Amino acid sequence: MNRKQKIVFFSGLGVAVALIVLIIVLLVNDRGASKSGDEDSLMDKSEQVDSLQNAYDELELVNEYRELEADFSQYEGQQKYLKNDTLVRQYNDAKKRVESLLKELKSEKRSNQENREKIKQLQAEIATLKDIVRHYLEEIKRLGEENEGLKQEIEQVSARNQELSSQVTAANASNERLAQTVSVAKKLNITGLSLTAYNKNGKKEKKIKKAKQLGVSFTVAPNNTAAPGKKTFYVRVQSPEGSLVGSGPSFTIDGAQVQSSGARQSEYDNGELKVTVYVNVTSSLTPGSYTVEAF
Repeated sequence: MNRKQKIVFFSGLGVAVALIVLIIVLLVNDRGASKSGDEDSLMDKSEQVDSLQNAYDELELVNEYRELEADFSQYEGQQKYLKNDTLVRQYNDAKKRVESLLKELKSEKRSNQENREKIKQLQAEIATLKDIVRHYLEEIKRLGEENEGLKQEIEQVSARNQELSSQVTAANASNERLAQTVSVAKKLNITGLSLTAYNKNGKKEKKIKKAKQLGVSFTVAPNNTAAPGKKTFYVRVQSPEGSLVGSGPSFTIDGAQVQSSGARQSEYDNGELKVTVYVNVTSSLTPGSYTVEAF
C-alpha cells in the first residue's frame, strides 16, 4: 500500500469511526427524545447520519477512483502499442463524467436525497471505469506477450539469416576455388619442348649462324576438360643477348599484350597433338643458350 492510499484509507477510517460514534449518541438521545416526544430532533439527527454516510461513501468512491487512475497511468506510456485507441477514448470519457460528478458533489449544496442519487451515479460511472481499466490492462498484457513472442521470432529469423549468410559465403568461396580449379584444368599442358635450326634448303642445320628458320616443336597432352576446336599456339624465342628472334603476331597473356616469334593454328580434339611452329630468322644468330616459350 503506498503513501497516498494510506492517507485516503485513514481518512475513510476516521469518517467511519465518527459515523459509529454519532449513531451511538443518536441512539442514546433517541431514548430521551422518545420520552420527551421531540420528533423534530430525531429527524435532524437522522439527516446528520445520512450526511455523514454520504460523505463516507463519497470518500470511498474518491479513493477507488484515484486507485483506478494510478493503475491506468502506470501503463499510459504503452498506449502506442494498442492497435486502436477505443479503450483510451472510453476511459477518458468515463473519467470526465466521474470528475464532473465529484465536482458537483463538492461545489453544489443539495439535500441528502439528491446527494445520494449523485453518489449512485458516481458508483455506476466508477464501475464502468473499472471495467474499462480491466480491459485496458488485459489488452496491454496481451500485446506485451505478443511483442515478446514477435521479438523471439525476429531473433530466431535473424539467427537463421546469419546462418544462411555464412553458408552462402562458404558456398561462394567453394565455387570460386572450384572455378579456379576448372580454369587450371582447362589449360593445355605441353611436353617435349625443343628447338631445331633449319638452313635455306629447309634441312636441319647444326651451325646456328647458318640458320634461316627455327622450328619450335612440342606435344600437347590429352585434356578432356578443355574445349575442343581450333587452338592458336604462340612461341617466343630469345637469343643469348635477350632479343626476340622472329616477328610473329601479338597475343594477350595475364592482361598484357606480348609479341610472339611465331604462331600456328591447329585442330584440337582433346587427344594428344604434336605441334611445330616455325620462326623466320631475319638476322644473323650467335651461338649460345636460347630461351624458348610456348603458349
